[in-house]
Amino acid sequence: MAGEQIVQIGGRRLRVTNLEKVLYPETGTTKAEVIDYYSRIAGWMIPHLAGRPVTRKRWPDGVGTAAEPLEAFFAKDLEPGAPDWLPRQSIAHSGGPKDYPLVTDVAALVYLAQVASLELHVPQWRFRADGERANPDRLVLDLDPGPGVGLAECAEVARVCRDILAGMGMAAHPVTSGSKGIHLYAALPGEQTSDQITAFAKELARAVEADHPDLVVSAMSKALRPGRVFIDWSQNNGSKTTIAPYSLRGRPEPTVAAPRTWAELEDAGLRHLLFSEVLERAEADGDPLAALGAPGLGTGGPLAAYIAKRDAGRTPEPVPAEPTGRPARPEERPRFVIQEHHASRLHWDLRLERDGVLASWAVPRGVPPTSARNNLAVQTEDHPMEYASFSGVIPAGQYGAGTMTIWDEGRYDLEKWRDDEVIATLEGRPGGPLGTVRLALIRTDGAGEKSTWLLHRMKTDAAGRAQPDGAPVEPADHAGLGATAEPSVPGPEPPSAPDPESPPAPTAGPPPPDAGRHTPMLATSATPGIARATARRTAEAAGTAPWVEFKWDGIRAIGVWNGSSLRLLTRTGTDVTARYPEVTAAAPAVFGSVPLVVDGELVALDETGRPSFPLLQNRMNLARDADIARETSRTPVTYYLFDVIERDGADTAALPLHRRRELLEGSLSPGETVRIPPVVDDVDAALDTAREFALEGIVVKDPAAPYRRGIRTEAWLKVKLTRTQDVVVGGIRPGKGGRRGSIGSLLVGVHDERGLHYAGRVGTGFSERALAQLASTLEPLRTERCPFADVPAADASDAHWVQPVVVGEVEFAEWTPGGILRHARWRGVRADVPSDEVVRED
Repeated sequence: MAGEQIVQIGGRRLRVTNLEKVLYPETGTTKAEVIDYYSRIAGWMIPHLAGRPVTRKRWPDGVGTAAEPLEAFFAKDLEPGAPDWLPRQSIAHSGGPKDYPLVTDVAALVYLAQVASLELHVPQWRFRADGERANPDRLVLDLDPGPGVGLAECAEVARVCRDILAGMGMAAHPVTSGSKGIHLYAALPGEQTSDQITAFAKELARAVEADHPDLVVSAMSKALRPGRVFIDWSQNNGSKTTIAPYSLRGRPEPTVAAPRTWAELEDAGLRHLLFSEVLERAEADGDPLAALGAPGLGTGGPLAAYIAKRDAGRTPEPVPAEPTGRPARPEERPRFVIQEHHASRLHWDLRLERDGVLASWAVPRGVPPTSARNNLAVQTEDHPMEYASFSGVIPAGQYGAGTMTIWDEGRYDLEKWRDDEVIATLEGRPGGPLGTVRLALIRTDGAGEKSTWLLHRMKTDAAGRAQPDGAPVEPADHAGLGATAEPSVPGPEPPSAPDPESPPAPTAGPPPPDAGRHTPMLATSATPGIARATARRTAEAAGTAPWVEFKWDGIRAIGVWNGSSLRLLTRTGTDVTARYPEVTAAAPAVFGSVPLVVDGELVALDETGRPSFPLLQNRMNLARDADIARETSRTPVTYYLFDVIERDGADTAALPLHRRRELLEGSLSPGETVRIPPVVDDVDAALDTAREFALEGIVVKDPAAPYRRGIRTEAWLKVKLTRTQDVVVGGIRPGKGGRRGSIGSLLVGVHDERGLHYAGRVGTGFSERALAQLASTLEPLRTERCPFADVPAADASDAHWVQPVVVGEVEFAEWTPGGILRHARWRGVRADVPSDEVVRED
């Protein structure tokens, strides 16, 4: 198993490497054995992880030994390079939203093991179907032995807590933590908030302490813990996590957070269990903690993802108790169904019976009426066979909320079914809209759920005869949604543009905090000929006239106008309203009385009227009112608006860009400080103008595309005339000569599949003010740990390492074959860019 392998797990393709690497030196346990453990324990572990955001504790170099333990690091945000099929859910943090992985199948566990995520930690709550936090569904008490006591005393306290909970009608379940103590779990009905459960747990701990003061302590003070067991009640807090049942621990030996029986806790020789012992116990006796797991997820079968996204008590959709699917019926032709789904955006769901489930694709435009056109299809989770006859209204707040009807259904004859291609002839119901049609699904990107495919109408039928065209797919009118709805699903933009005359009706509700995280795909070029050709191809691919905006070289900012005042937020969620008083002062005359949420760019202009990112640095990090007032007169900022994503409480993001632009222009009275920059329809002229006025470049957009929140999309394409790159600062080399005592150069990197890849040094482009600000920012971030995966010894020899959280922008000549920036020059700090989003922008 040495080296690198590509493995198939439940239909997922996954690259595993360094399988022979020893992660537990004292027992010789290798990565291969860790992966084997997590793949075999998955059936018992997944129910305790399902629906919960997973925080990982990673040991890429192994745990070390008892005498010389190696340092681990916590990972919250899912690392760049994680498979597209791995489910994730965003949680807002002070530094911006972070995407946490969700574990619903074996492949997800194997991936986490592959990147040495030995410990998996989860909160006591799960996500609801609408992505919001549910109330906690379990209580946990962490019984932590202080100096001089051990598992025996923890077991004694566990029994006391068990009896109290039992008197309240709550069954308690013990887990030896694999580290020091015991965790005690009890199921909750989900009716109380995390704060309420935390308060209850604290009072319970204080009551036990009052009855057993020589054995128990409930206060956080470590000075009180010697000789006693600390009942840690705080892990019920909604922001805290606990090691997940069945997770490995990063101890010298591969111990596990192991569910136990109460009979075992009576054993005087009670000890923590190794992973091999836990596997044997689970395979022989099952899960002692099964009552607390998510129902129907124990096997991690093909319907696990479907079940995890739905609440059987709140949706009329069929939700089977078990995720295994029906047995195949070889005596019958397989079924298909195409459902018209008026969710937040209209699309059609194509479902083909396969191995006892319905393999499913969301098709924004439905079945193409002619072979001359291919339609985008995005693979979704497998659905149960019962879904083939489902129609109804999925309630608001539930996954896929909206009206679902059957567009057509019938049987199909299969010609080919591979991981990347499916060919079949579908025979719809008599008189139905589909008729008989031969279709091909061809995978273009990704694997499994969220992979993208093309749905193609074949030119000939299965016998080789010319296949006639079909009628264009028209939506029915359901509750007023019909013809006004525009097809789209989560995922990439369709290769052909939506009908600009058929915009979706805005729906009420504010955008999420990261509403401005519309991250475009990038095409950087310093060669005008290449830039022109790239931009033209982008415009032609949209099937419409080009829509070109200039790139203004500022920082993105979402503006939230409530009818009387303007609030400014960066992509990372930072409130920067106070830093730009000239913009907020001008807002009432510009915005009027109608509430709006807009997207734009804060830009500093030099004395010639050209955008200057270095000048903007003078404004970005100011906090004191006096400094802001002084610099406002020296370096005024203009807010350039290019999009509106909410108007008067209605979400406009689903409207095509050209309609949103009309709304923007019709809602504002721009002035000198808040402007709506022009749009042009000539790529060549735009590039010539950008070059003439020394602008950074242009942005080519699809005028029929919706606004995609937090998704990379080809609907926006940056074409830069100068090569720039966001970088993460990971180290400082001290200055010499005139810079002695200051920063000589910065060591910077970009994220790739290895972690933070070293991208070279930046030693020019700094003003004295910039150097002073950087020194002040970076000094508190000093650390002994090198954050780079591959820094050369020569560059590391005198480096001072810093935590990799500060993002900057550099201008450079080219990338070397080894991934180093050549002739990089500092441009400034990018406070609006999260550090974990920084990747190479070729």
